[in-house]
Amino acid sequence: MWEAYGLDNPDLLWAATAFRGGIAGQQQAPCGALSAGALALGLRHRTSDDDKEKAKAAREAANEDAEALVKAFQEKFGDITCGGLLGVDFSDDAAVKRAYDAGVFKRCDDHVRFVIEKLYELDARRGA
Repeated sequence: MWEAYGLDNPDLLWAATAFRGGIAGQQQAPCGALSAGALALGLRHRTSDDDKEKAKAAREAANEDAEALVKAFQEKFGDITCGGLLGVDFSDDAAVKRAYDAGVFKRCDDHVRFVIEKLYELDARRGA
């Protein structure tokens, strides 16, 4: 999304690098794809305008879109936490290996894809 939003800055990719496994493997945290999507929405709606009303409207738009994203994700996948989505204990190396071998982490691709598609959909609704 950083390219779609004209944010051609690799530093932004690094800003979300700890979102793997929730946040740094803490599965009680939201899915990393969902967290990164919320981060992207903040960047999408950012404004450099000093007008306080425009800034307030931008924050409200980001929050509205983030709420829609989270609700749609919850509806689609039944949970928003990494643990609830994958059921893998990241502190148990054997469990993580079994999950990799069983292809459990391929579900993450679906989560990432869903978030990206939803971000485009939200942009289209706003006429962006």
